Amino acid sequence: MHFLPEAIDDYILEHSAKEPDFLAKLNRETNQKVLQPRMLSGNYQGRILSLISKIIAPKTILEIGTYTGYSALCLAEGLPKDGMLHTIDINEELYDFQQKYFEASNFKNNIRQYIGDAREVIPEINSTFDLVFIDADKPNYPAYFDLIIDKMNPGGVILSDNVLWSGKVVKPLKADDESTRALLKYNKMLAEDERIETVILPIRDGLTLSRLK
Repeated sequence: MHFLPEAIDDYILEHSAKEPDFLAKLNRETNQKVLQPRMLSGNYQGRILSLISKIIAPKTILEIGTYTGYSALCLAEGLPKDGMLHTIDINEELYDFQQKYFEASNFKNNIRQYIGDAREVIPEINSTFDLVFIDADKPNYPAYFDLIIDKMNPGGVILSDNVLWSGKVVKPLKADDESTRALLKYNKMLAEDERIETVILPIRDGLTLSRLK
């Protein structure tokens, strides 16, 4: 997931905002107790999510893919006191882990958890969004985009994670590689959709920033 030389990565981390202690604790516990800890946004990307959210100052955020709650807490840093972050995950086994950290955070009244298939949950959320973060199962990225695009507020921003997929998007496509195929379709969709302007940032595994015109 890292495309830059290690020395450059280290320099970037050294000269970027530091991970808050509360999130460092969540980071450690995720690595100790949860499968596939590489799915965690982590220090550097977490600070990017936090800064983007603070710049946008969203009143409503949707996150598709909660995992252990790290990215939700980073995004929540940009919410006003009466803002709301809706976060969806299909893995009910992680619900208590997420809730423990949400309840102990400064944002316990600003985060609403959902368990289930996001394709079913999103239509049931009675809200429009200023900021959306998509970081879930890759084959459904195109479907998620279709579900949220009409629920975005003017000037709203969509962040999409893992869009470079460890560089597989520029390698020969294997017949059984459903995730890469979906991401190729998704990246093309975003680039060609005239309702948004899009840039791909080569951050970790690729982060797309799309803004409604």
